[in-house]
Amino acid sequence: MIFLSDFLRAEIVDNQQRRIGRVGDLVAHIAEPFPIVHHVILRGKGGRSIPWSEVRTFEAKELALKSSRDDLQFGEATDNDIWLARDVLDKQIVDTDGRRVVRVNDLQLSPMRGNLLVVGVDVGGRGLLRRMGAEDLGKGLAHLARRDWAQKLIAWDAVDPIHSDLESVKLRIAHQKVAKMHPADIADIVDHLSPRQRDAIFASLADDVAADVVEEMDPEDQVDVIEGLDDERAADILEEMDPDEAADLIADLPEARAEILLDKMDEEDAEDVEELLAYEEDTAGGLMTTEYVAISSDLTAGEAIDRLRELEPEAEQVYYVYVVDHREDLLGVLSLRDLIVAKPDTPITAIMIRSVVKVPLSASHGEVAEVIRKYNLLAVPVVDVDGHLEGIVTVDDVMEEVLSRASKRRLPRLFG
Repeated sequence: MIFLSDFLRAEIVDNQQRRIGRVGDLVAHIAEPFPIVHHVILRGKGGRSIPWSEVRTFEAKELALKSSRDDLQFGEATDNDIWLARDVLDKQIVDTDGRRVVRVNDLQLSPMRGNLLVVGVDVGGRGLLRRMGAEDLGKGLAHLARRDWAQKLIAWDAVDPIHSDLESVKLRIAHQKVAKMHPADIADIVDHLSPRQRDAIFASLADDVAADVVEEMDPEDQVDVIEGLDDERAADILEEMDPDEAADLIADLPEARAEILLDKMDEEDAEDVEELLAYEEDTAGGLMTTEYVAISSDLTAGEAIDRLRELEPEAEQVYYVYVVDHREDLLGVLSLRDLIVAKPDTPITAIMIRSVVKVPLSASHGEVAEVIRKYNLLAVPVVDVDGHLEGIVTVDDVMEEVLSRASKRRLPRLFG
């Protein structure tokens, strides 16, 4: 195996074995799937570099060139290049396979068709000792202890750099690998990052993905994320969140910032959030979401299915289909199974369950949890004093209140 540490400080000689200098760094261009080394930085020469195409061989800590010292064409590294030692070593990266944040101790390189590629990242103690010139000592001690001292390598195509210094903006690639991870895993990762690194990750996420990640975070971290974003982006993310989650978050923000964000949100989304903010936090009204599926009582089974196709509700919203009249009074509830197997011309009033288990807006969280437990429900509707359907409380909303966030993450996701 070849590592970056093997190159650093190696002596550079021309084709007549005359000394040119020592290697200070290797410069690479980001490419898929692996970065390609294209210049060698001369140590202590103010960024002067030699094209990798000039390299003839590398062995025994000596980099031999094809040309003579007098014929060499030196170059200058640009801001679009990555200096492997300066920009990557000792920096944090995301291991997208292991779903964790790790530190780069060395880089694995591989020659291929005349090029030198960055193919892996060493995140183990062996890489650190190698850079210190003490790897052989470490191997000897491991042998004496009769222990295997394996390399801890991660393939480059399974990592995502998160270094966010303005001077190294080229490392802030699209974070495509992180964006494809489960929101709960992304939330765990950003929890281990500095505010600046976390902001770099969120800057690369689509609004809907960012919203899912925020919903997986602790309330204090949610506030930190939103406070670190400009008003427009923060409002866009809040619009993508479930209304009850957005309301809880906005309630934790300073009043002035909350008003600004509500003003910038889509009018309909802002109204849903403001409606929820009006309820006491420890009541069913404060816990419920206004995203549910309700259909008119004058529909047939076939018309109801057509209506569901029009609504295209999110999967987690279709726990039950509620039946209401023109005044939004809750009349009944449908199971999707009964709706699907019914003949298309069957009135839904003939197949709906009329005795609906429900809770009032003023019910406590404990009372809601007890109702869900007692009747083994996935969600329970919340009604006002006149019987109007105002929202629903889902079982995962209750879990969020009853269990700590850490405990919740250890449980399998029931929905979504």
